[in-house]
Amino acid sequence: MRYFIILVTLLLINTITGQNIEFGSVSIEELQENYYSQDSSAHAAILYLKETIDFEHNQTSGLKQKRDVHVRIKIYDKEGFEWATRKVTLFETRSRGEKLVDLTGSTYNYVNGAIKIENLKDDGIFEENMSKYFKAISFTFPNVQKGSIIEYKYSIISPYLAIDEVALQYSIPIKKLDVLISKPKTYKYNTVLNPKSHFQPKLKYLDYSENKGMQVNYDRVIKILENDVPSLETEPFSGNVNNYRAKLNFELSGTLTQYGTVSRDFSASWEKISKTISESSRFGLESEKKGFYKKDLNELLGDTVDELKVTNLVENYVKSKVKWNNQYGKYTQKGIREAYKQGEGNVADINLLVVSMLRSRGIDANPVLVSTRNNGVPLFPTKNGFNYVICMVKIGSNHLFIDATEPHAINNLLPKRVLNWQGLVVLEEGSNKWVDLIANNNSIDATALNIKIEDDYSVSGKVRKNMTFYRALDYRKKYFNHTNEEHIKSLESNKGDIEISELNYESGNDNSQPVKVTYNYKLSDGVDEIGDKLYFSPLLFLAIKESPFKLEERKYPIDFVIPFADKYKINIMLPEGYKVESLPENRGMEFKAGEAKFTYIAKENGKYLQLSVQLEINNPLILPADYKDFKDFYSKIVEKQAEQIVLTKA
Repeated sequence: MRYFIILVTLLLINTITGQNIEFGSVSIEELQENYYSQDSSAHAAILYLKETIDFEHNQTSGLKQKRDVHVRIKIYDKEGFEWATRKVTLFETRSRGEKLVDLTGSTYNYVNGAIKIENLKDDGIFEENMSKYFKAISFTFPNVQKGSIIEYKYSIISPYLAIDEVALQYSIPIKKLDVLISKPKTYKYNTVLNPKSHFQPKLKYLDYSENKGMQVNYDRVIKILENDVPSLETEPFSGNVNNYRAKLNFELSGTLTQYGTVSRDFSASWEKISKTISESSRFGLESEKKGFYKKDLNELLGDTVDELKVTNLVENYVKSKVKWNNQYGKYTQKGIREAYKQGEGNVADINLLVVSMLRSRGIDANPVLVSTRNNGVPLFPTKNGFNYVICMVKIGSNHLFIDATEPHAINNLLPKRVLNWQGLVVLEEGSNKWVDLIANNNSIDATALNIKIEDDYSVSGKVRKNMTFYRALDYRKKYFNHTNEEHIKSLESNKGDIEISELNYESGNDNSQPVKVTYNYKLSDGVDEIGDKLYFSPLLFLAIKESPFKLEERKYPIDFVIPFADKYKINIMLPEGYKVESLPENRGMEFKAGEAKFTYIAKENGKYLQLSVQLEINNPLILPADYKDFKDFYSKIVEKQAEQIVLTKA
């Protein structure tokens, strides 16, 4: 009986801990492996990932969270070399913070029939201050080559009760995944497995305590054991792929009695979170600071009382006065007073300064909490769900949104990073409400293309472009610091044997106006002469060359972010001695009751050919269920734009 009990106990412990793989136990077979058997396209694979989270208590430092990580990665080719540099992000304040300890790592290569080991060295470890509260520890492995295996392990010691997100899927496959999360017995955590992920690992809840053996312990331990976890594939126009990653999130929601009942409930709601953030000295109290800019603001505004004019003047003034340091944050980094004085600040420093200035003039302005596109959509109410703040102004029945970090935008034209469905407005009296943060108007890129076929069958002409809203914003941002020569070189890129001249770029510095661009061009490879006939595609270098939608099936939505329309008016002068033998047929296509439209109209008008081609994407989000229909729709557009006009000698 005694031996039976020992055997059962060992089996239970093995079930909990999984099959442990020792650090350094790399085999020759692993090193000789040329591809990952479950996914031969993988450039690298995680052979083993073990992550253990537990809490330890001692009399001097109290309760500490410990996260142990052990990773082994196989590099198959040069594209996998990026995995030879890893980064760990740590949070810290002045008084306390997370610490990375016991970092060790090795590179393994198979050389002359033996395993050669090179250890991670101090000169391969780098520390970087990312912001006031975050730093990164990066480490790069030595002598990584095709076929190498890298292996590392470390621990993070944290004084915080909050459990960070646990990623269960990466852009490369995982051969063996082993996760064990032991939550403190006296605290309650809500656990959420990302429902948007197509890979859903099995969570096993164990009644287990390392200190007291097997016992009922209020669902304290979560165990995940998975083999052959598929890679998180990127798909064109999929937005933030992290939204679809398999991952575990935890919300600290209360304290527990010794009997497992809730003694104190502090589960979050968006209302509670909004109130907590608004009462912070680095958020709500910031907008009450007004004296330091009063004189400058009076000089700027003078007798101006029109609310829209005041709003525009303040927005542009802050943009010119305080430059963005590229740091996100819902809380100020320096405080609006110091940011104003130094001329630099993070997102909150800048946009809360706008709120403060507008409120000082009696304008209804409030901060809006946002989760940016790269931060994803929160799975449940959490302060970490917000990482950005903008300003909303109410003038009459209209609302204007301002992000003064973007110098090339105007109000109601927010940076794309902010267009993440909704934001939470924190009103002055302490209440809150949700508002939509989406682009409603089609951003238009209208192009007029004149074409003349020369005697040597080269093509020359003029291009005139007129861009509005996000098309204009994107163009301004791209070419803001370009010289005329750099601008031309960029325009010539990927357009064949082309030479561009007489470039004129208008309204580049007036953000309220459309962007206008004109240039002359000469194209040497636009027309094919075969016998006595000429063949050419009328969109020349402006045509869509290939569809980005090649997958047979799609897991994630197509996300164009904004609705848009690309319009082309093409005027072709027929060369002397030639007539039209054939023109592409006129065609109109529609996807899903007008969510996307395409028209192609060509006609002959004396010695000219005139074409009108237009693509509209009116709904920028295409769901996976509609992917095959949209893929077919878009493929037909590419085919239509590639169709040729045929001219023959008269």
